[in-house]
Amino acid sequence: MSAAAVVILASVAILLLGWTAWERGAAGPKMLALTATLGAATAAGRVLFAAVPSVKPVTTMCLVAGAALGARAGMAVGALAALISNAFLGQGPWTPAQMLLWGAVGASGALLRPATRTRLGLACIAGTWGFAFGWMMNLWFLATFGPEVSWAAFITACVASAWFDIAAAIGNVVFALIIGPALYRLLARYAARVRVTSAPAQLGG
Repeated sequence: MSAAAVVILASVAILLLGWTAWERGAAGPKMLALTATLGAATAAGRVLFAAVPSVKPVTTMCLVAGAALGARAGMAVGALAALISNAFLGQGPWTPAQMLLWGAVGASGALLRPATRTRLGLACIAGTWGFAFGWMMNLWFLATFGPEVSWAAFITACVASAWFDIAAAIGNVVFALIIGPALYRLLARYAARVRVTSAPAQLGG
């Protein structure tokens, strides 16, 4: 089996495990609907900015989803955003990797919640992910298509993608500063309302 097949199959397996964990979580139908809707909205944001290389609101929206709704929801939003948007931008062997990485972005929004709840903290984390996402995709590309996985090849790939990664980081910071706090407040209020309305049904069941 080729290295590309191994990487892709491993990515799909991890995604299936994550999806199963999300579905078995405590989220009710309203929270599942919110997560799916937010994933579609995040995908729409990516498609809308498709003409601008590397500058997308996806990372900010995934971080905020994780911060406001929890790690499972953040992961689901990121994975759905990649899957849905690639239906318009082009599916390929890179789709599972993008789903995994944006899912990780969403989970980090929950894990780093004290920071992602503030404008400055969210901007810093979003900017960091702008570089980290690009570097991880470079590593995935080398592992999948070659020519080899080595420090020299990785550094060469990162140098070649530097301008795109810088643009992604700057775009992430701008989106975080502009839409981050308002989106967090909106999602946090809705999530609190859903939890309150779901509590009687869970207690009664």
